[in-house]
Amino acid sequence: MLFAITTFWSCEDKIEVELPKADPVVVIDAWINNKAETQSIKVLKTIPYFENSFLPGINEALVSVEDMTENIIYSFEKTSEDGTYSWEPTASQPSFGKIGNTYRLTVQMGNDIYEAFSSMNRVPQIDSISFRFEEGNEFFPDSYFAGVYATDPVGPGDTYWIKAWKNGEFLNKPSEINICYDAGGSPGAVVDGIPFIQPVRDGINPFDQDENDDFIPPYSPGDSVFVEIHSINYDSYVFLNEVAIQTNRPGGFAELFAQPLANVSSNIFIVNESPNMTRAIGFFNVAAISSQGRKLDPNNLPPKD
Repeated sequence: MLFAITTFWSCEDKIEVELPKADPVVVIDAWINNKAETQSIKVLKTIPYFENSFLPGINEALVSVEDMTENIIYSFEKTSEDGTYSWEPTASQPSFGKIGNTYRLTVQMGNDIYEAFSSMNRVPQIDSISFRFEEGNEFFPDSYFAGVYATDPVGPGDTYWIKAWKNGEFLNKPSEINICYDAGGSPGAVVDGIPFIQPVRDGINPFDQDENDDFIPPYSPGDSVFVEIHSINYDSYVFLNEVAIQTNRPGGFAELFAQPLANVSSNIFIVNESPNMTRAIGFFNVAAISSQGRKLDPNNLPPKD
């Protein structure tokens, strides 16, 4: 047996994958909103694929966002965090921006200038968050599920990103990116001006498995859920959909039938393009937010039908 094991290991070859070297690319991560808190934008640069470290920051940039509707300039100042630039609320400006206005992001590094545009779109208020009990079956045990209820305003073309936190932990897996077009999952369906459909409502539930690949009930008595609805631009909706597709890979045999890997889109563009200018990727979105939270009260559980 020892000889067989030794022979097996001796037949293994170590494969070194050599990827072509690429020039670093500027990464601009600019998702800001109208919450009464510090707003931050990150300016970073890419590193080689196999380098196991965080993206290094670019700390010499000039970063600003212009309200093109009201001619207001918001200056984002360099912070102590690598590559991070922030705007702080003041007594006269307790929160960023205004619904309906259009914004221009400008990032300047020496003579290189990058821009992007976004509008702050309307957002529906959350009507309620509820819990329901579902009896177990062959796929999952007895479980409590959460649902968020909101109504898309009349008028087609609204897009949203619904974020959820379970017990304060952000649900940020690729499979948990919950975006919608009007009240539904994608353009084309007639779902304008109605309550969010069930797949969107149920997108605030974590779907986890234990070490035996058994389904873990999303919520247990005493757990809490906090939900934010972010208004996003249509280009942002497309970007997040691409991110979900490219990062939520099935693996194994199913990968043969999955959508091929590809670069995701960006709304960052170069203002003064020159032969030596560094390409930029990333995204800029200005969101309005509505939010609400609820706890699954052990003393007031939903009925078990």
